Amino acid sequence: MSFLEQYNYWIVILLMMSGFYIVIAHGNLVKKLMGLTIFQTSVFILYISISKVIGGTAPILDDQYTIYSNPLPHVLILTAIVVGVATTALGLALAVRIKEAYGTVEEDVIQEKDLQQEGSAE
Repeated sequence: MSFLEQYNYWIVILLMMSGFYIVIAHGNLVKKLMGLTIFQTSVFILYISISKVIGGTAPILDDQYTIYSNPLPHVLILTAIVVGVATTALGLALAVRIKEAYGTVEEDVIQEKDLQQEGSAE
């Protein structure tokens, strides 16, 4: 197996590590959500790559086809994409509400404001 035959797995690794780095390195909540979305996309590509059968066709019974691809992983990924879009939309809506409440989406500033409010309440 050469590098070019495995290029989709290298893309998965690149996207996964990029998304993970964005989540860890940035304090901006919107950037963290985008990092999670990139990470999630890499998982989708991984599952689709694993489920591909070379020479396989759609599972339609016919005498001329003997190798079939399993449609279940593709269906599960379609469901995961819908759930991912909904989760991202919810996260962005929460980020908007946090921006309205705190005036920022930077994680460290939000934590400082929370600590100031706890200190003044005592």
